[in-house]
Amino acid sequence: MLRFGAIVLCGAALLVTAAWFYAREAADDAYDRILVGAALQMTENLVVNDGVLNFDLPASAFELLGLAGRDRIFYRVIDSNGATLTGYNDLNGKVSLESTHLEPQLSNGTYQGVDIRIVTTARAITDAAGSGWAYVVLAQTTEARQDLVSELTARALFLVAIMSGLALMGAAIAVRYALKPVATVGEALKRREPQDLTPLSVSVPRELSPFVTSINHFIQRLDQRVKLLQRYVADSAHQLRTPLTALSAQLSLIDETRLPQEDRRHLERMRDRAAELARFTNQLLNHAMVIHRFDSTQLTPVIVQDVARQAFRVAVPITIDPDIVVSYAADDEELVIQGDALSLREAIVNIIDNAIRHGVKARLDVRVLQLGAQAVIEVEDDGPGIAPEQWPHVTQRFVSSRTDGESSGLGFAIAAEVATALGGELGFREAGKNHGFIVFIALPLAQGIKA
Repeated sequence: MLRFGAIVLCGAALLVTAAWFYAREAADDAYDRILVGAALQMTENLVVNDGVLNFDLPASAFELLGLAGRDRIFYRVIDSNGATLTGYNDLNGKVSLESTHLEPQLSNGTYQGVDIRIVTTARAITDAAGSGWAYVVLAQTTEARQDLVSELTARALFLVAIMSGLALMGAAIAVRYALKPVATVGEALKRREPQDLTPLSVSVPRELSPFVTSINHFIQRLDQRVKLLQRYVADSAHQLRTPLTALSAQLSLIDETRLPQEDRRHLERMRDRAAELARFTNQLLNHAMVIHRFDSTQLTPVIVQDVARQAFRVAVPITIDPDIVVSYAADDEELVIQGDALSLREAIVNIIDNAIRHGVKARLDVRVLQLGAQAVIEVEDDGPGIAPEQWPHVTQRFVSSRTDGESSGLGFAIAAEVATALGGELGFREAGKNHGFIVFIALPLAQGIKA
């Protein structure tokens, strides 16, 4: 519209300029005809009586010139000897007098400080003494001409402005109507679920067909890439977990009783590193799985208590120290959220696993409760917790609050990403002086939805 408006503006300027030139030509032509007619009438009144040139000023000529009421008139009559017979002696037509023998000559000039239009006419004079030429110079000021030019230009400007406005309005309507299919395509893409990689099917004009075809081609390529990525993640999970499990099994079969004390320490370090590598690999694969599920799985109603109970059973190992008191408590009323059960379970498992490995001394409590319009899963331990200044950083990938290198820094990152994707948050708080540390996930309840 800006480009079209600029074109219309330039066109309007050209039209108004052309209208001004046309108005000036029309005004000059109209008033020149009157001026020449009056001059010819004056020329007809040049007569020779008894060898003397006489001039009788015609009233009709001045009546004709009087149609332009604001203009002033100047005239001069020149006899065959070049002397002024009557009129303004210093009025000059600024043309060669000989050139007027065939036809009247028009010119522009300035007289007494005003612009004038001048016509010079000639008449052949014959008497007893011989023949010669007499001349009439008639001038008129240009105020009426300029007024007519201004009036005609103003009318043309008014018409051009109306037509330009109509053109812009028509263009705006046409552009909006022409671009409506583009908005339809954009809305269709906006309404799509992230996991929907089927070709776009919308009705568009043929001018937009290449655009939609390109989008569908891109969607097909993206679908192929996603499938390749899924296959790669699945293959990687199998190829990595299998040898790691076998390595851990082989290490567990080594008879420590036959090894020297130094070799036993090396073997224990190998077992620790293998367990750490297996745990880190599982976290990486779980992280990839969580990202993929939120990109490809539609959210469904989920009962938070059921998911938390499953995560509690998976995360708390059977071989946990019997001196550690472990408890699980949940509200009786079902708390339903809109989410993905598997991803939420992995998030809770990572929080519980992190508490068992790095926080618990003698007590671990897992609770599910409702606070306002949110379902909250709390994991509390009696460990030292995390310093408040580190809370904003421990949810980042590969950032850990521990300095001994025993944490991968992915557990809280996975939990935070799941909570954010479900419209909630991962948070921390101290349970009270000497009471422990709480990590919680707060998720919005689904209103009016039952699982």
